[in-house]
Amino acid sequence: MSKLGNLGARLHRGEVGYDFVGNRKIWYGISILITITAILGLAVRGLNMGIEFQGGAVFTTPKHMTASVAQTESYAEEASGHDAIVQKLGDGSLRIQIAGIDTDKSDSIKDELSKDLKVDSEQINADLVGPSWGDQIANKAWQGLAIFMILVVIYLAIAFEWRMALAALVALIHDITITTGIYALVGFEVTPGTVIGLLTILGYSLYDTVVVFDSLKEQTKDITKQTRWTYSDVANRSINSTLMRSINTTAVALLPVAGLLFIGGGVLGAGMLNDISLSLFVGLAAGAYSSIFIATPLVADLKEREPQMKALRKRVLAKRAQAAATGEPLETDRVAQPLDDEPDDGAPAVVGPRTQPASRSRGRGRPSGKRR
Repeated sequence: MSKLGNLGARLHRGEVGYDFVGNRKIWYGISILITITAILGLAVRGLNMGIEFQGGAVFTTPKHMTASVAQTESYAEEASGHDAIVQKLGDGSLRIQIAGIDTDKSDSIKDELSKDLKVDSEQINADLVGPSWGDQIANKAWQGLAIFMILVVIYLAIAFEWRMALAALVALIHDITITTGIYALVGFEVTPGTVIGLLTILGYSLYDTVVVFDSLKEQTKDITKQTRWTYSDVANRSINSTLMRSINTTAVALLPVAGLLFIGGGVLGAGMLNDISLSLFVGLAAGAYSSIFIATPLVADLKEREPQMKALRKRVLAKRAQAAATGEPLETDRVAQPLDDEPDDGAPAVVGPRTQPASRSRGRGRPSGKRR
């Protein structure tokens, strides 16, 4: 653990680091491949919408039922004429879900089930959802998601700038597409719990993105007044300096969600836990990935298109070429100073080796080698 803490401190100071922005084409390619797979899953298999969105009925039997899940599923399909989903709950009761039926048929289905399962019909609880109410729930979910996206873009455009707002929006769409695609491929049911999970993971994804953007905004003040780093260099420093914070917060958030998904959903067989925990688990991982590998590199791409940043890049590259030709140490190898060239002992170091160059004028032309 101490080594991990030392690594985080070294990343923050810029003593070590990885060129995330320089290798952005690799991350873009990986994201495009995953997104295409998710879209194909949605197109081929589609989403398994719950009765809250389709309409239907849910029947819950008494505790400690002796009938098996497969047998009960057969009874329900025979009684309703529709596909049925049966889950065994932790107390031994059975949850029978039948989508696409009219509510007026629920009483007859309930009577048939009571005969097949050999229980009193009064002991079977029935929850009914009309198709029109399910459509309203679906529409409200889409409206809520659209309003959330609009508010996020407006806030980030005001707090930072429109390029960062656009990059954050792309990252959010990336996370939603991957999460819904996983739902389609796995076949998990989409319920209101899934929608709650999606909105939750969007908040986590924005948290990591805003942390990096805030660091980037702070470090790029008066960036055009220096000739040591390009905008992409500073963006890469921002990612590395906040990398351990993003990893730690994501890992801490994933642990309890993994408990819900694999223990609560897998061992206890709780359906609602599966719905919300899968969206949280996939979304948190995708959100952390997009914050590091998509959002900030995309901002760097957009900023580098500006005339001022293009001119800055030319000056920086020219200075580095001159230093390489004369054998002088590069400025980017030194401990970083603020971009206004004022000394600041608390400033973080740039990514790269910390080589402190020796003074080129020391001892020049003096036998003693001392300065006057």
